[in-house]
Amino acid sequence: MNKKVLIAGFTGAMGQKAVKLVNSMDGFEISAGYAPHAKHDSEKYGLNENVQIFNQLTDIPEKIADIWIDFTMPTSVYENTKYAIENHISPIVGTTGLTDSQESELITLSKKEKVGGLIAPNFGMSAVLLMKFAQEAAKYFPDVEIIEMHHADKKDAPSGTALSTAKLIAQNRPEHETSPAEMETLDNVRGGDYQGIKIHSVRLPGYIAHEQVLFGGNGEALTIRQDSFDRDSFMSGVKVALEKISDFSELVIGLENIL
Repeated sequence: MNKKVLIAGFTGAMGQKAVKLVNSMDGFEISAGYAPHAKHDSEKYGLNENVQIFNQLTDIPEKIADIWIDFTMPTSVYENTKYAIENHISPIVGTTGLTDSQESELITLSKKEKVGGLIAPNFGMSAVLLMKFAQEAAKYFPDVEIIEMHHADKKDAPSGTALSTAKLIAQNRPEHETSPAEMETLDNVRGGDYQGIKIHSVRLPGYIAHEQVLFGGNGEALTIRQDSFDRDSFMSGVKVALEKISDFSELVIGLENIL
């Protein structure tokens, strides 16, 4: 029997990529789509005519799906994920913007309900590897800054990937005193700060998703960079998540934890 998939945010750029992915996979079928402003026109969105479309979270019935794929908005992702877990639908969340406390609450809820799921700041394999390499490099280069570059329509800053990178670096970074800030003649010119790690966010047309981690040392420097030039690149990670999510009984954070 096919596993049923609900795609939240199915009308957006990433949601449409997810529609094509699930339609191409054996053993999975789209049973429902959720988007507040979606028209009830399955063909327009590449859905089969029997796929149910919902505009309100509260209208979604129980047992409509086994898996919930979420590519929505930072303002709605917490409620969406909570709803999925409470209704025993395994969430695969690519929407960023969740706070640490919200993630902790959702993990606790998933353990209580015994529902496996995944929250991934990035589904691109190159981004996952960048984070792993940056975490390792932080042992040897405690002086580090992050630059992340995304398309102009991205709603949150910094990106979930950049913030996750900073958190991983902070875990591995030796105790380190950051040099005192210079006088800023323009407010916030040095970017955001996560435990002494500066993060700079760029939002421009023409970009998709890109990140650089710059390490500086005595007489040398190390730069780790990844580039996502097409949203199709994220679907390899979503495919892995779909295939492996049933192996988990609680919510996990980061694609690297299911590879």
